[in-house]
Amino acid sequence: MSRRSSSDRDKNRAPGQRQLRVGEEIRHLLAELLERGNMRDPDLRDATITVTSVDVSPDLRNATAFVMPLGGQDKERLLAALLRAAPWFRARVSEKAGLRTAPEIRFDLDRTFDEADKIGALLRRPDVARDIKDE
Repeated sequence: MSRRSSSDRDKNRAPGQRQLRVGEEIRHLLAELLERGNMRDPDLRDATITVTSVDVSPDLRNATAFVMPLGGQDKERLLAALLRAAPWFRARVSEKAGLRTAPEIRFDLDRTFDEADKIGALLRRPDVARDIKDE
């Protein structure tokens, strides 16, 4: 029987209570920073961006913030601006979070809205709607 490495176990394990708590704290801090809009980058200054969730690694050294611009417009431009500003966000989170070390923050687009739209479109198709009504 082969032994599984710790990284294999971490991939299959649900996030712990501390990971969830730190992720939620970082989400609130990022949302607050984005709401204020006092950033140097002109792409971020007037943008309305929602931070939907933050996943934190088990060692709390890495965090992925899932974001979505309001209305889904200019996704790629705003994502590039967030990636440029990631060190600034990390410094601000470090000041306010009270963690021993601030996690490295990566930004990614939240694609759950797109998936929900696809599922909704599938459920509205006439052949699927007919099958659902029969039950």
